[in-house]
Amino acid sequence: MSDGKAPLKLFLSHRASLIRYARRMTGDTDDAEDIVQEAWLRSTTGTAKLPAAEMMAYLRMTVRNLALNGIRRKRIEARLFEAERETEAIDIPSDLPDPEAAAISRDEYARIVAALHGMPDNMRTAVEMHRIGGEKLKDIAAHLGVSTTTAHTLVLNGIERCRTGTDRGPA
Repeated sequence: MSDGKAPLKLFLSHRASLIRYARRMTGDTDDAEDIVQEAWLRSTTGTAKLPAAEMMAYLRMTVRNLALNGIRRKRIEARLFEAERETEAIDIPSDLPDPEAAAISRDEYARIVAALHGMPDNMRTAVEMHRIGGEKLKDIAAHLGVSTTTAHTLVLNGIERCRTGTDRGPA
């Protein structure tokens, strides 16, 4: 979208349908309006350059996620703060992941680090610049002294190695 006001116009033209969508999930119009407003605020940081269809998909997904999170939060609050009983601190669930999830995360992290260390230098640099640094492929290509196509291939192959946990293969 070339016009800086186009995302706002698009949002305003679909606001009512987004509110209906959120209301179907939450059952509450006030909550639905809050959710749609929050989704819009979150979307303004990165969607200005998105095509209209992608922006609406992003907004709809954000509304859905916020609605589901709100529903979960209300269920937890209802369970924890019943009017007839006092809630003890031991009854409040921890924000920390359970030991199994923490162990799985540590294992996945270790596999990714091992895969990164096992990559050729150019591939590792390309993956780190793209995924960690957020650099564009043309900037990665310039930094490495390769074509943009080669930089793209390095990033794709590196990401695949991280997914599969392998530390060797074709460069």
